[in-house]
Amino acid sequence: MDLDEFWDLIERSGRETDTRKARVASLADELSRRPVEEIVDYHAWWTISTNRGCTVDLYAAYWFVFRMGSLDGFEYFVNWLVSLGRETFEAVVDCPDRLIEVPQVLQLLELEKSYANGTKALPRDPDQAREERPGFEALAYVAYDAYTRVTRQDPDGIHQAMHVRASDGFPLIPALGSVPHGEQWDLDDERELARRLPRIARHRGL
Repeated sequence: MDLDEFWDLIERSGRETDTRKARVASLADELSRRPVEEIVDYHAWWTISTNRGCTVDLYAAYWFVFRMGSLDGFEYFVNWLVSLGRETFEAVVDCPDRLIEVPQVLQLLELEKSYANGTKALPRDPDQAREERPGFEALAYVAYDAYTRVTRQDPDGIHQAMHVRASDGFPLIPALGSVPHGEQWDLDDERELARRLPRIARHRGL
């Protein structure tokens, strides 16, 4: 499986399902019908892609746009950004300041505003509430599910399989998880915010 096919699977799963739960199930089912090598490749591309998003500037964009800052939350946010598709993901990763221009982000912010001013009632259904958050934790576990189904082995075995694929020349780097990489800067420095993320700074009224 190459990078183009990885993104095709991600995007097709979004077009063909209506909920996140159904999307995760659809992806796991699709991967389970494939050879184990493709499941491992999928997870390798997932790791490479999410690593690209795990940067200090994107963390800052996430912090200032959504007013949330936990590292776990940031990791799930990067997963959600992947779920929006390749074009959106790469545009925001290349320029985190574009986050404030993403239609799905603007929609979530408007929804949040309507809850805050009382024009819309908060959802009581937990699944619906999850659909309205900029985070998608379960999307990260798709390959583990498929790997277990196909191999009948512990899901963590996929990591060893990834290293075997790397020895064959597959481009693999270790998972960074939720720890952002890149040049550190003071998120309380409004001048630095305006320099690095001018669109988001304007959104914040700075």
